[in-house]
Amino acid sequence: MVINGNWNGWLVTVSVKPNCLTVSIEAHGDTQVYSYDYAGRLWTALVDRLSYRRGLDGKMVAKWQAEGGERQRRWLLPEEARQVEEQARQRMRDLYLAIQSQSARLDVQLPDLGVLGFERLIAFDTQASQADIARYFQVYKPVGILPPDQYFAVVLQATEGCSFNTCTFCDFYRDRPFRIKTPDEFRTHAQAVRQFLGDGLSLRRTIFLGDANALTVPMSRLLPLIEVVHDSYDVESLGGIYAFLDGFSAQKKSHADYRLLAQRGLKRVYIGMESGNEALLKFLKKPGKPVDAIEAVKAIKDGGVAVGVIILLGAGGQAYIKAHVKDTIQALNAMRLELDDLIYFSELFVSNDMPYLQDAYQAQLQPLSPEERIAQGDEIEAGLKFSPKGGTPHISRYDIREFVY
Repeated sequence: MVINGNWNGWLVTVSVKPNCLTVSIEAHGDTQVYSYDYAGRLWTALVDRLSYRRGLDGKMVAKWQAEGGERQRRWLLPEEARQVEEQARQRMRDLYLAIQSQSARLDVQLPDLGVLGFERLIAFDTQASQADIARYFQVYKPVGILPPDQYFAVVLQATEGCSFNTCTFCDFYRDRPFRIKTPDEFRTHAQAVRQFLGDGLSLRRTIFLGDANALTVPMSRLLPLIEVVHDSYDVESLGGIYAFLDGFSAQKKSHADYRLLAQRGLKRVYIGMESGNEALLKFLKKPGKPVDAIEAVKAIKDGGVAVGVIILLGAGGQAYIKAHVKDTIQALNAMRLELDDLIYFSELFVSNDMPYLQDAYQAQLQPLSPEERIAQGDEIEAGLKFSPKGGTPHISRYDIREFVY
């Protein structure tokens, strides 16, 4: 339901959706937009041409475009994030009071869900926000990364850590060993997540089974965990189950296993192949070979489950640039990807504490420039061929520096 109005000469639009409350205020050519879940959490805002995104852990990233059109971002300090959140809350409180006093005039009366949304977000003050963040860390281990189409998932950590944790370009799980939760432990976690999300569950679109490589769990132990998900959530109404799996472990499950998992709600498996070049994978200390990922994709798709394949742009620098493109094209074409599948291009961004940086230094690798990384993705995409019958998968890029859960 979209409601238009006027407040102090400003144009106001209140969008009351089943999953969130969004308010837009336009004055003198400037537009401010605030969106909240029905637990009262701010999750996005647009203020002074800065776009903010708040995670469930309270972290907030600001994004904007520079004069030349280049995309910029900065993670806010905790106090800065609290200020943005509180200023937004006060603005919404003032608007709601004006609506109640009729000094702000709406063309349609605010429905009960809209009233609930305003009252919840107004009650979500700094103290409530800090308490909510504390509850998040009681429920979750840090959520390292998700595919972009899963940023609004309900993340359920059936496992913790990564099953191999050797990739030099990844530091998401260095702080914890891989382990599989028992069904009872996972049930407690799944229910705690549901309680934590509260009415904010309406904003969540899918269920993501974490952490890294959750589907490497043997079927005899995985199926009871899947049952816990069904006992705790309406899987179908939430859009099904999604998960990561490395290509090396993936081949250990048959197409019959995936067909059974599809019957239990599994919709898509994401494989970080990174490259189709075997030598580059070895340099990255990524277990397995490209052929493992190819065979895994075939088994997954034969089981009726879609795939998402992630390619790392810039990996190996100038030394691997040609082989990375050539062999990745060959590997992706061998997978016979279709309309329901995804291909993600993710640029390599290296921090000082990553083992990749030391390995690249010792190998005297020359890194690719941002423009060269983009060109590498364009070249790979240009070489891909898909069946007219199966259709073309969705191909896009994502920046891990902007990940917020």
